[in-house]
Amino acid sequence: MHARAATALSTALLGTAALLLPATDVRAVEDGSPPVIIAHRGASARAPENTLAAVDKAAALGAVWVENDVQRTRDGALVVLHDDSLRRTTDVEEVFPGRAPWKVKDFTAAEIRRLDAGSWFGASYAGARVPTLEQYLHRVDLHRQKLLLELKNPELYPGIERQTLKLLSNEGWFDPRHRNRLVVQSFSAASLRAVHDLKPGVKTGYLGTPGVADLPAYADFADQINSSYTSLSTAYVSAVHAFTGPHGKPLEVSAWTVNTADAARRVARYGVDGIITNKPDVVRGALVG
Repeated sequence: MHARAATALSTALLGTAALLLPATDVRAVEDGSPPVIIAHRGASARAPENTLAAVDKAAALGAVWVENDVQRTRDGALVVLHDDSLRRTTDVEEVFPGRAPWKVKDFTAAEIRRLDAGSWFGASYAGARVPTLEQYLHRVDLHRQKLLLELKNPELYPGIERQTLKLLSNEGWFDPRHRNRLVVQSFSAASLRAVHDLKPGVKTGYLGTPGVADLPAYADFADQINSSYTSLSTAYVSAVHAFTGPHGKPLEVSAWTVNTADAARRVARYGVDGIITNKPDVVRGALVG
């Protein structure tokens, strides 16, 4: 642990006293900007999550970053969906009534294309489809947005890291015009290690709140620690910032899922680098007016 990390650990151990110190915000120190706003599953409070409509809504609300979730079909296609089951956000029970528990991995891409992924949210979104990752990438590109891509349930889909990186490469996401526009994240440390080993240049984020003593291990393969906002404090964010990630820059912190103005202002004071939200308009209003 280098000197900055040792200082951060001491700060974290000070507990309440540390909370009285000004927030250490690496991003703000560098450019004076507020935390970046990341539209969670697109603008998912305003349009059906993880659909192209949610990407469009995020763009309309001024969200430069969008987050999505990737899973794999029975025949190997990558699709954008949060749950490992199709039940909550599509009409799969009606279309395929005998296929419980309706797991993504048990359906082909053609079968999933038949599903309505919008009506559950509102009648105006009837007929929205579960997009493929390729379709999602194209829509993000159309709006010149940036992408926080989560490998969801990678333990269910062996090799999804290599497959996802191959698709990203085929779609030009490692070309110069996409520089600084992609972060791959996961709750699985093993999955992120695989991404880092396969494509060391890709920026990665670990979903969780590791103990400060464990951060050196994460700093070997993760550029970000992306945590539930309820688990964060000024002291913890400062401690994370004190470590240097695999690309020679301080680790960053993004807080999820922040949907109220009060919570947005609170985590901004902690010094977070990004705020992941279903309501990018609410967070933007809280931070920049």
